[in-house]
Amino acid sequence: MRRNLLREKLNAGQPTVGTHLLSTWPTLVELVGQSQQYDYIEFTAEYAPFDLHDLDNLGRAFELANLGGMIKIEQTQYTHQAMRAIGSGFQSVLFADIRSVEDAVAAVAAVRAETPERVGSRGVGRLGVGMRRDVGSILEVGKPSYVEALNDVVIAIMVEKKSCLDELDAILAVPGIDMVQFGPSDYSMSIGKPGQGDDPEVQAAERRTIETALKLGLHPRVELQDPSHAGRYLAMGVQHFCIGWDVGILAKWWDANGRAMREILEKGAAEAAPTGAARLY
Repeated sequence: MRRNLLREKLNAGQPTVGTHLLSTWPTLVELVGQSQQYDYIEFTAEYAPFDLHDLDNLGRAFELANLGGMIKIEQTQYTHQAMRAIGSGFQSVLFADIRSVEDAVAAVAAVRAETPERVGSRGVGRLGVGMRRDVGSILEVGKPSYVEALNDVVIAIMVEKKSCLDELDAILAVPGIDMVQFGPSDYSMSIGKPGQGDDPEVQAAERRTIETALKLGLHPRVELQDPSHAGRYLAMGVQHFCIGWDVGILAKWWDANGRAMREILEKGAAEAAPTGAARLY
C-alpha cells in the first residue's frame, strides 16, 4: 500500500499546505508536484464534473507527483464517492455539509473498514474488500495492510451549517475525525446573512470552530486565496492551509491580462489615428 503522506505529516505535528483543483486534467497535478511546495491536492469534486475514470487518472498522477490526494464530497454522496475515491488512490476525504452527530458518524463509516471492533460501535465502518487501484487491483485485496490503510485515511469535515455549530462539541468528539474546516459562505447563508463572511457572528463562529478543534486535539484547516492572510490564523494555532483554486487563478489572469492587452491596443489605435482630416486638393 502507498504511504499516506498527509497522515504522516499530521502524526508528526508538521504543518501542511494544499491547493485546490476542479479540473480533472492529470497534467495539472504534475505541474503542482513540480513546484515541490505542496503536500496534497484537494480535488473539489463537490463542484466539478467527473467520472470514475477521472478518479483513477488523478490517483495515478498523485503517485507520479508524490502528492497526497484529498476529495471533497457533497452531502448526498458520502458512501459511494468516498469508496471509489479511496479505491482510486485518494488518501483523504473532506465531507461537506455536516449538520449533526449522525452525519459525522456516517462520514467516518464511509471511510473505515467493516471489522469486528467497529461493527456495532459508534464508529462502525462500512467498507469491504475491493479490487481497485489502492490495493494493486489484486495484490493486497482484503489483507491487513488494506485495513490499516483505511484506518490511516485522513477524515476532514466542513463546519458550515448553523445546526453543526449548535452541536459542535459533540460532532467534533466523534472518533475518527482528523481535520476541521469552517465554511463562512455556507454558514453565513444558514444564519440568514448570505455573502456576509465578515459579519461578527460569522467571525465568532469561525473562531469557535478553530478553538474547539484545537481543544479536542484535532487539526483545523483554513482555505486562503492569498497567503498574506495567514497571519491571524497562525496566531490562533492553525498549521494547515489550502490555498488557491485553478478556476480562480485562471479567471484572474484572463481578466487582468485581457484588460491590459485591450488597453494597449486602444492606446495604439489612438496614437495611430490621424490628427486631422486629410485634404483632397
